[in-house]
Amino acid sequence: MPGIHYLDARGPEGTVVYAIGDVHGRLDLLAEMHAQIVADIMRVRPSDWRIVHLGDYVDRGPESKGVLEFLVRQTAADARILSLAGNHDIGFLDFLARPDPDGLFARYGGVQTAWSYGIMLDPGALRGFAVSSRALAAAVPASHKDFLRALKFSVSLGDFFFCHAGIRPGVALDAQDPLDLIWIRGDFHRHEELHPKVVVHGHTPVSEPEICANRVNVDTGAFASGRLTALVIDGAEKRLLTVEA
Repeated sequence: MPGIHYLDARGPEGTVVYAIGDVHGRLDLLAEMHAQIVADIMRVRPSDWRIVHLGDYVDRGPESKGVLEFLVRQTAADARILSLAGNHDIGFLDFLARPDPDGLFARYGGVQTAWSYGIMLDPGALRGFAVSSRALAAAVPASHKDFLRALKFSVSLGDFFFCHAGIRPGVALDAQDPLDLIWIRGDFHRHEELHPKVVVHGHTPVSEPEICANRVNVDTGAFASGRLTALVIDGAEKRLLTVEA
């Protein structure tokens, strides 16, 4: 089956799609991005629209709790606002179920997530770690846990396939391994042939949005760069929307 080139790809008829890259605890940037999207919708006046968050809402940045609360409210208020799973989001869930001082959450930004819930987490102090881990599990509202558990791993809209990290080349889109969808890098990034749909993803921070023939990476490292990026798809037109601290 021939693949689809980015330049030829089209969004769903009559629907503008906004795909937002990795947030990582930057509530300020996420709230501003939503405000910019609302303004864009008011300007464009599309028949319909979708907002797709590409995962990694927690860790590293200062306000993971606030980001999750924002997304819980937004997705409950409007079914057109979609949120996909990132590896850090699944890592947070795994930690709440089975705290591991050497796991993804504890080693890669989970200390900041815990602090956003008012918990001081020290993976190097085993006795204190056990206590603070239990305190964190108790501090996270059920609505946040339910939101994380309900995250889907991918969604297709028009000629575009949205996921957190990417896909396994050569595997049908509906047969992708969820672990690949939230973790893959090398094989996906090196693959230059066209996919059945253009893959829109994050997961790997880049200084500028990466637009290739077969994929688009909109992870501009918001937690460190202060810049959050979204790909806007309006029929055959594609453009970028960026907010900065």
